Amino acid sequence: MDELFSVKDQVIHVSGGSRGIGRAIADACHQAGARVVISARTQATLEASGLPYEVCDIAEPAQIERATAAIVQRFGRLDVLFNVAAINFRHAAETYPPEKVDDLLAVNVRGNFLLASASARVMIEQRRGKIINFGSFQGHMSLAGVAVYGGTKGFIETMTRALAVEWAACNVQVNAIAPGFIQTDFNKPLWQDPQIHDFAVARTPAGRWGTPADIVGTALFLASPASDYITGQTLYVDGGLSAGQTWPLVVPR
Repeated sequence: MDELFSVKDQVIHVSGGSRGIGRAIADACHQAGARVVISARTQATLEASGLPYEVCDIAEPAQIERATAAIVQRFGRLDVLFNVAAINFRHAAETYPPEKVDDLLAVNVRGNFLLASASARVMIEQRRGKIINFGSFQGHMSLAGVAVYGGTKGFIETMTRALAVEWAACNVQVNAIAPGFIQTDFNKPLWQDPQIHDFAVARTPAGRWGTPADIVGTALFLASPASDYITGQTLYVDGGLSAGQTWPLVVPR
């Protein structure tokens, strides 16, 4: 049973692995005995992790190719990609700056796709591998002011299904994790705002914000042999947010 859920000795690349959800996943995989490489745009934050790393801005296709090749050269293979890196910009849709649209598409759409594609080329040759993309509850439920970000996360879910179908015969599984309201440095101004904090708590059936640690179990499961017959799925790790809402009706018990 331990082997079924093990990631020991697997070579795992965590993009966006220097902080937040990516860092929590990278640390957990490392503690579980995997050979982990993290990547992000900023070298200083990568160095602070204490893990092997590659500087990689996924908005730059050449950097994706270089980082992927460096990991394979170092370890001889690539077993798992956690495709976590993403950016956001909140602004009213009618005045959303075009250059910001381009920025989000370059990272959250093109960058995530090209990183998955570069990793899959290695995995297809190996005849095994797992790609875990990162969506969001906003790919399923919209919020005002984040139309572009939500759209990119909707793309992630569609891309996940399409790549799963395309690569299933090569023994490459492609799934996604869609977090709910998670407290990270990325969104610290939001969860430290009492009004927004309480808004999220009130709409999450679990009655609290999640933490990066809440994502780790699902991540390890999808990276392990236990998920070998699961592909094309998006798992919502959101405290029940996507399932529905509680409301003030008092029901008999």
